[in-house]
Amino acid sequence: MAYDSAATKERIITAATAEFAAHGVAGARVDRIAAAARANKRAIYDYFGDKSRLFAVVLERRLAELAEAVPPSEDLAGYSERLFEYHRTHPEALRLVMWEALEIGDGPVPAEKERTAHYSDKVTAAQAGEPDADARTRVFFTLALASWSVAMPQLRRMVLGADFGMDRLRQEIARAVVALPSAGPRGGA
Repeated sequence: MAYDSAATKERIITAATAEFAAHGVAGARVDRIAAAARANKRAIYDYFGDKSRLFAVVLERRLAELAEAVPPSEDLAGYSERLFEYHRTHPEALRLVMWEALEIGDGPVPAEKERTAHYSDKVTAAQAGEPDADARTRVFFTLALASWSVAMPQLRRMVLGADFGMDRLRQEIARAVVALPSAGPRGGA
């Protein structure tokens, strides 16, 4: 059987996604990625360079999948519910972003320019054709509500109680998003 470099790269990305989601960049081990991908370490370095570059590729891939699955919408409440469900069923995407924040902090992140443009698209969609001075804030809080609720299960349990279901939480997030203030058009009264 001939060597399939595309298939090997995909196996590496899949294995690296699980490894980085569980351990971050600092805690991830190339040996474990190679073993899970049924590839050798040399292939990882040849295809992706170092571990940080592999993390950037993995993160970009997962964020692109998220963006495709949950496109921007003028309906921020509906968007928050779809985003919440995506994170609920694909927790690795959120974990990768959390590791990025823990390890990079407020420094520049991989593909920052492209990612900033994507968030700008969300703001534009939230404005629904009308300039809205609060759209950026509403988008930021929408992202926070949908993400934080999945990212912090222990807080969710301690504050809301163990019997507070995820479906109810999704509905409450949407309700909270609807309540976010909107200034309407700039310069309006």
